[in-house]
Amino acid sequence: MQVIRNGLDSFSTVSCIHFIPRTNENAYINITSRDGCWSYVGSTGNMQTVSLAQNGCVYHQIVQHELLHALGFNHEQCRSDRDNHIQVVWDNVSDDHKHNFNVKQTLNQGTPYDYNSVMQYSKTVFSKNGQATMIPIPDPNVVFGKATQMSQNDIDRLKLLYQCCEYFSESRSF
Repeated sequence: MQVIRNGLDSFSTVSCIHFIPRTNENAYINITSRDGCWSYVGSTGNMQTVSLAQNGCVYHQIVQHELLHALGFNHEQCRSDRDNHIQVVWDNVSDDHKHNFNVKQTLNQGTPYDYNSVMQYSKTVFSKNGQATMIPIPDPNVVFGKATQMSQNDIDRLKLLYQCCEYFSESRSF
């Protein structure tokens, strides 16, 4: 439970996002232990489930990752400019997980592709044969998918999306 609390609190230390206990709000995040680690991307407008299964999901970077989904962020390898930075090795991707690599029209907030993003999957994720599912471009030796917390680019994008500025006096509560 403390890992989840620390993950929630980490947003307020770097941005104007503050997660608060629900009272009677119609739109809120419900953190629960279901099957796997997941969240819908962006607000659903009512109860939004963030699943953090007790076995395998209760780690700081995963809590941040799933909360960023709830706040509207997609995976880094799905960015609209992904093909300039990552080559997906489709032959190595498990058929039932190919959707995790689909390019989406993303708001990149003018920030560069970030191999160190907490939203970047690892090199062999969803591999059907243990081989790489993604290769960085132009340097195939770049290490990626090893983030233990939000990167500076993750934080910058969060601040831009939610208009967090030093002079911005109103904080956002979820």
